[in-house]
Amino acid sequence: MKFATKTIHGGLHPDPSTGAVMTPIYQTSTYAQDAPGVHKGYEYARTQNPTRIALEKNLASLENGVDGICFGSGMAAMDAVLKLLNSGDEVLATSDLYGGSYRIITKIYERFGLKGKFISMTDPAEVEKHITPATKLLWIETPTNPMLNIVDIEAVSKVAKKHGILTCVDNTFASPYLQTPLDLGADIVVHSATKYLGGHSDTVLGAVVVKDQALADQLHFIQNASGGIPGPMDCFLVLRGIKTLHLRVARACENAEKIAHYLQGHPKVNKVYWPGFDSHPGHAVAARQMRGFGAMVSFDLHKDEFDEAKKVLSKTHLFTLAESLGGVESLIGHPASMTHASIPKEERLKNGLTDSLIRLSVGVEDVDDLIEDLEKALTFL
Repeated sequence: MKFATKTIHGGLHPDPSTGAVMTPIYQTSTYAQDAPGVHKGYEYARTQNPTRIALEKNLASLENGVDGICFGSGMAAMDAVLKLLNSGDEVLATSDLYGGSYRIITKIYERFGLKGKFISMTDPAEVEKHITPATKLLWIETPTNPMLNIVDIEAVSKVAKKHGILTCVDNTFASPYLQTPLDLGADIVVHSATKYLGGHSDTVLGAVVVKDQALADQLHFIQNASGGIPGPMDCFLVLRGIKTLHLRVARACENAEKIAHYLQGHPKVNKVYWPGFDSHPGHAVAARQMRGFGAMVSFDLHKDEFDEAKKVLSKTHLFTLAESLGGVESLIGHPASMTHASIPKEERLKNGLTDSLIRLSVGVEDVDDLIEDLEKALTFL
């Protein structure tokens, strides 16, 4: 089954009770039993919900995994993966990563004895040098947030397997339309389904997909025991969004390519970060492991000052200044004060995340209108 068909049919079937083509919203907390332990496969909605199970099967199909496990948010999904580890274990994470991911490792899990180490993962040989007997998980973002660096999933996964370590890839920026990490050797894929999977900025949800059933069983146990589940309405909205995933991401990528080239030639822009450029250090790897270069674009201004960035951020009209990404509408953000504010400035600067860096989530509007919007905003510099 090809990807576009999977978005609509993968893991899904008409509702057996009514024949409904779209999975119903099973808005219930509990289920009737004929006798103690005798039921139709459902006991309590924290443990099982038909709408959630439909979404989990659909996500597993998209990522070519054996099972999906859904959570109340992307951070709840990451929390569940970290709960696979024990006190004293170490996580090697991409140094250039989402601020919330940095925060949960350093501010939550380090208090319980889990160690986090943040390193560049663009060179697999360098990754191997940082592995110790305590290392149990490699946490990869690719493309990274917000610098859009590229990690070679296949090469890093081989390093991890050599040392008996799990590899988890946050695939939020790419979506399964552009990249399927399990096919490249990763053990776990995580999504903030709030973003491209949902695609309409109307729900918050997280997902994990794995290719090993024993690992899936562990995560389902954590899902039920910890209870960080999404509601059936949220699952329904993400299922609905996935049906147009391939159409939305393809259009957004086309727009992002034109915007990246426009910004690269703008006299008031210092540097543009987008893996589709031949000059991007990760371009060759991205071309090999992705089916497109994504719809996220970041750029620096010539003056590394927040005040300069604010002039642009406050003057766009079609690019909405807001957190999040991956919706049909274009968003503009300031990572240093928004998505990555929880990372100390000295750490941000080590990764090139300056106070003037601006991140774009390019949507599906007419690209000429989007470029005109940016052009007008940049005239205020």
